[in-house]
Amino acid sequence: MTGKRSAGLLLYRRGERGAEVLLGHMGGPLWARRDAGAWSVPKGEYAPPEEAQDAARREFEEELGMPPPDGPYVPLGETRQANGKVVTVWAVESDLDPERIAPGTFEMEWPRGSGTIRSFPEIDKVAWFTPEQARERMVRGQQVFLERLAGHLEG
Repeated sequence: MTGKRSAGLLLYRRGERGAEVLLGHMGGPLWARRDAGAWSVPKGEYAPPEEAQDAARREFEEELGMPPPDGPYVPLGETRQANGKVVTVWAVESDLDPERIAPGTFEMEWPRGSGTIRSFPEIDKVAWFTPEQARERMVRGQQVFLERLAGHLEG
């Protein structure tokens, strides 16, 4: 089990279809042909002394290439994913045009064992989904945030 921590922002909006959430499709060759289980809350790792909410805002900007929306931020708590990473998420009501993202990049050796280092987008696309649609696509370990957001919206 790892001691890594991530923090992120789950944007939501209310529209004709009811509530919708914004998810990012993980970039890079390992996720290119996957849909189910390949979408995530825009998030990233942090370490103390950085505060989780500061990291969530920083990572949003790094991953999507635009400043995070202003609050209020609704704490959705944390969960431990299968890999042991603890993820902390805040929901914030905002609208965002998926066409405006300018994702950050990461480098990795690809193909594996080739010695060639290539650059890939951290998130290759974002989209709005109803909670039901999001549950079908989202990383399983993060689905609890959809339930917590639904509880907030109902209350």
